[in-house]
Amino acid sequence: MERISSHQFMITGAAVLMGTTFLPAASIVTNVAGRDSWMSILPGMAVGIPYGLMVILLMEQYPGQNLLQVTEILFGKWISKIIGILYISITGYFGGLLLAQVGNIYQSVIMPLVPIGMFYLGGLLIVFYLVSSGIEVFARFSEVIFPLIVVALILNIVLSIPRIEPGEALPILGEGIKPLFLGGFKAMPFAMEYILFAAGILTFLPTGKQELTQLKKGVWRAVLLVGFLNMLVVLIQMLVFGPLETIRLVYGLLVLGKMVEVSRTVAGVESLFLGAWLGALIIKISAFFFTVTWGLETVFKLKGLKWNLAVGAIFMGIAFRFEKGPSLVTEIGLVDDYLILPFASIWILALWGFSRWKKGAGI
Repeated sequence: MERISSHQFMITGAAVLMGTTFLPAASIVTNVAGRDSWMSILPGMAVGIPYGLMVILLMEQYPGQNLLQVTEILFGKWISKIIGILYISITGYFGGLLLAQVGNIYQSVIMPLVPIGMFYLGGLLIVFYLVSSGIEVFARFSEVIFPLIVVALILNIVLSIPRIEPGEALPILGEGIKPLFLGGFKAMPFAMEYILFAAGILTFLPTGKQELTQLKKGVWRAVLLVGFLNMLVVLIQMLVFGPLETIRLVYGLLVLGKMVEVSRTVAGVESLFLGAWLGALIIKISAFFFTVTWGLETVFKLKGLKWNLAVGAIFMGIAFRFEKGPSLVTEIGLVDDYLILPFASIWILALWGFSRWKKGAGI
């Protein structure tokens, strides 16, 4: 049985949580929260902390089991199968949409003449290699790539400071606190994507008392770190573009990269940020590929190369359905808001609540 350390869990979880959120987050949150969007994204993502702790507490109570297996223990075989099918369907569909983003971004920004299917295939081959190599290799890959993503984001933010207009973020709380709640709600699905991955990775985590304490700390650190970075990303776009332009620019961070100049000699360094974004996207697609394979193995006892190939083919099929950027962005938002958020939030809360009830009742 493969195992990853508590530190690897924290870094991998942070990388999955970061994923692609730093690109569309500013547009999504600003659309409902206006100038105060930068203050709402961290509280919204912080919902991942209590849910992440619920997941770890369930693992502590049912060691060596993922949450699909825990569902069968608590709710029975048929309910667990229904939830398992939903888990596989939602994560598989979302993974295919993320693969579509690879082609959408790289074809439109860097190589418009290259067939979009080549980007899909290239991204999927990297994902397939990581998944076939196992969770340990994936965790080590995340340990290498995640710091590079963080450095690229910080560079983009710092190098954009000369272009800021401080008045764009004023007045603070000009419309009261309601926008903070609206913006926070739009950020909550990002945390639930992380929770769906955590629900499956439990079987690969250490279960010792000291390690469990470290895993709980890892949840706090991952969520707060990624939430803080996304807050800075939203803030810098707000200060440079203003709220209206931030809403219009779905991938505003790439526009910032094009605007960056280093000592008036190096300009248009968006390729650096696109490289970091590709690493983040590969990690997130791989995470959802893993969730599908874990679901298939747990619910239907299906595993092996042919089933991985089948999952890859489904990802490609979904990606080809959404070649146009606007429809893709809309679909990702719908899946986040109406599938991932309600499914993960209700499922985990029900599991945790029922397990607490059974424990208290001595059943």
